[in-house]
Amino acid sequence: MNGLKISIVFIALLLAQFCLSQTTDDLMPYLQDFKSVSANNTVTITSYEKDGSHYVYAGGFGGIDIFSLNKEGNLTPIGSQELYKKEGPARGMVADRINGTDFLFVANKHGNAIETFKILEDGLLEQVSLTMDTDETHLGTAITLQVIHMKQASYLFIGGLEETPGLSSFKIQSDGKLTHVQSMKDDETIYTDGIIGMFIHKIKGKTFLYSGGFQDNGVSSFRVYENGSFKNINNIGDNTTDRYLTGAYPVTGVKLGENYYVIVGHRHHKYYKRGGFIKNPDFVYHGDGVSVFKVNRKGALEPHFVLKDDENTKLQGQTRIEIVSVNNNEAILAVGTRDDASIQLCKLDENGTLTPLNYLETGFSIYYGLRSHQIEDSNFLIAGSNRFDLKKVATYKVSPKIDRSGKVLRHIVNLKYKEEATQAQVDEAVKAFENLKSEIPEIEHIEWGVNDSKEGASKGLTHTFILTFNDDHARENYLFHEAHIVLVNKIGPIIGDVLVMDYWTEK
Repeated sequence: MNGLKISIVFIALLLAQFCLSQTTDDLMPYLQDFKSVSANNTVTITSYEKDGSHYVYAGGFGGIDIFSLNKEGNLTPIGSQELYKKEGPARGMVADRINGTDFLFVANKHGNAIETFKILEDGLLEQVSLTMDTDETHLGTAITLQVIHMKQASYLFIGGLEETPGLSSFKIQSDGKLTHVQSMKDDETIYTDGIIGMFIHKIKGKTFLYSGGFQDNGVSSFRVYENGSFKNINNIGDNTTDRYLTGAYPVTGVKLGENYYVIVGHRHHKYYKRGGFIKNPDFVYHGDGVSVFKVNRKGALEPHFVLKDDENTKLQGQTRIEIVSVNNNEAILAVGTRDDASIQLCKLDENGTLTPLNYLETGFSIYYGLRSHQIEDSNFLIAGSNRFDLKKVATYKVSPKIDRSGKVLRHIVNLKYKEEATQAQVDEAVKAFENLKSEIPEIEHIEWGVNDSKEGASKGLTHTFILTFNDDHARENYLFHEAHIVLVNKIGPIIGDVLVMDYWTEK
């Protein structure tokens, strides 16, 4: 009897592992919601849970838009916060609790300052500190922030870009003010010229910080001490064999089993067309890839694995890598890309092997604005773009892929025009809608007509447009396509009401 019980338990464990494997190998990000932002664009996104409520902070040029986020992944705008000098963008943002108080720290890139905001009970912000750049620090064009909690105090590490590259440490006081501890100027040895990504590991009582150097194409490891000071441990530059670091960009990490990993992406310098922006134009394009480094017993990085981009992945121009979940000694990662305009999901196993899963074409370039957030058992991604025409923030739920084989998506737009709209304006609007087919190739078919129902249940809606898409990628490309945004902005002032519904059906 005991043997039977053991066999049943063993089989159950095998089935559980099989089901988990099946689920994680077939995950997909699905669009849940999107909302407009008041800032000129969305550059950086962070999120925070406070007293059971979930908030999203979307920073762009001029300000920060604040949303609440519910367990379905829906966003509700609740306010906005102006930045110092109305400048920005809020390129780096991190929220954390310091001695019982919740703060949002913001790197005001062109304001050359770090702004500290207290997060109020309703998620709104109140500025409590403004730390300006000095000759001693490296806050000019501040771009990336990382909070590190030590035993007796917490510290904010800050990475700069362009004119004042380097790494700085500040002690965070209980009131949110910052006290300078140490700054390390970039040189030919370390990779801190354009720190766009940072990550920390705590290993056997020691704290290590890892940074990427965008301009100098490499990653550096630092030991962080209890007083907030730090020391360089090792440095790894780009090559064409076992790492892809030309334009080192996002940096994250995870512990799986007894192994500590740091994952580094890059937006290759070939993708930048502005003259003079890249300091060393003498580079060779050797492809796109995500590099995995293993942390050795001294806290230093060692090249371990590279996931190379190919025709089945979307890894061109990586700007953000987020850990979505960690289960059963494997991690799910989301890679946001500017040039492929996609979210690529990957799985990292305990041995440090990175495997591509599914991707979603978002329809907009992701520019540092990607954030993972968990509510109960649901994993979400929140994304934005630096496109000045878009002005949107979107949420995605990461869930098992839905079988859409043999189906198409119908996108139905029912609307009416305002009474004051002229016939010429209506005709122009209809023509612009028809023209979308030639401007957005992802639209498989489009048709429209004027309401002819005699049932009296049309709610005053007069025009119906039906668009057909072959997959989720096509709908996203349509929703956020420049031509669609132009159309919405153009005809929006003459629209009296609109009802939009989508459904999947057999081809």
